[in-house]
Amino acid sequence: MFFVALSLLLLFVDARFQYLESTRTVISILVYPFQRLTALPGEAWHQVGSYFETQTRLIGENARFREQHSVDAAELNLLQELKAENTQLHNLLEVAQRVNHPMQMAEIAYIERDIFKRKIFVSKGAKANVQPGQVVMDDIGIVGQVTRVYPWLSEVTLVTDKDHAVPVEILRNGIRAVVFGSGDINELALRYMPISSDIQVGDVLVTSGIDGTYPAGLPVAKVIKIERDPAYPFARIVCMPMAGVDRHRYLLIVSGSQELPPRPDPALAASDDKSKIISKRKPQ
Repeated sequence: MFFVALSLLLLFVDARFQYLESTRTVISILVYPFQRLTALPGEAWHQVGSYFETQTRLIGENARFREQHSVDAAELNLLQELKAENTQLHNLLEVAQRVNHPMQMAEIAYIERDIFKRKIFVSKGAKANVQPGQVVMDDIGIVGQVTRVYPWLSEVTLVTDKDHAVPVEILRNGIRAVVFGSGDINELALRYMPISSDIQVGDVLVTSGIDGTYPAGLPVAKVIKIERDPAYPFARIVCMPMAGVDRHRYLLIVSGSQELPPRPDPALAASDDKSKIISKRKPQ
């Protein structure tokens, strides 16, 4: 009862006269360290729990971000591939409209597994009126020549195939020559050219059209190296193919052929030779 009365008295004095304000301030200062010590374990436990919760959330978000990055990278690669393919198809369409020969587009089905054979197979064959000997090109120049035809596929021998020959002429001065494949997909050889020939590095070689197979004026290669040794009668001339023989997915098959005069009749040729011989034997 005494302490109850004392409490009531202190409450009355504090509320009425506010004598205990300074005492309350001093007591709060003295009690504060004990309050902090009693609250420290709970705060520490809360911080530890928050740390592990944050760590788990960050690990999960990192995993999702990595997965999303992989998906975005794949989509970006696909987009870039489609963009390059669209550009090449657009260029092929322009070539088909510019070149005065019937053409049809074909897709590369697969490539010869033998690294020593520079051949590819395209998705057009006899059913599409493809014939052996027809020229295959991309939007830049000559890729190769159809060498075998199946019902739905065609075999194409690349210009870089070993000893595959293409009659060409130098665009700068009109000198005619023959360029041969070397077996290297990035290299062609211009053979049997005298060391005094007017050929320079950077000269562009185009088809001459004199063989009746390759239309005239199609780019074939560019001269990248010339070696002239007086000890040898011919210069060593290395060329680089102009066309992307190992890069593109779609190609053009030139369906038209060059109009050439008919071959002479062997019987008429033999009779002409015989008449010439008889005329030479007649006395003057």
